[in-house]
Amino acid sequence: MPSLLQRLTKNPKLLFFVDGIGAWFSAFLLSMVLAKFESTFGMPLNVLIILALVPGFFAFYSFACYFFLKDNWSPFLKSIAIANLLYCLVTIGLVIYHYEKLTFLGVGYFAIEVLVVSVLIVLEFTASSKRL
Repeated sequence: MPSLLQRLTKNPKLLFFVDGIGAWFSAFLLSMVLAKFESTFGMPLNVLIILALVPGFFAFYSFACYFFLKDNWSPFLKSIAIANLLYCLVTIGLVIYHYEKLTFLGVGYFAIEVLVVSVLIVLEFTASSKRL
């Protein structure tokens, strides 16, 4: 029986859906939870809003790919993988820049987010390279 990870890399449509759900959830957490409890996490509100807009756009892109792409999905999957990678790098940079302000919960949230998105990046690159 194939594992969930194998199923995701063999089914790009499902991978776009998972990416879209994850991006939407990230945008929600950043804009509604972390922003509301800014002092609990420590990341400045203006940074949280900008960070939330990015996965909001990614969610739109991934859902559009999920619903409208019929074939030739590989470049679109690579595009979102690269975008996710850049998002992770920017997030890491912002955590380093604002480290003195961040609380343990703030560092923990961003570490988990980068870890989860990194797994998704690997899956997206793996799936996009299988059917060139």
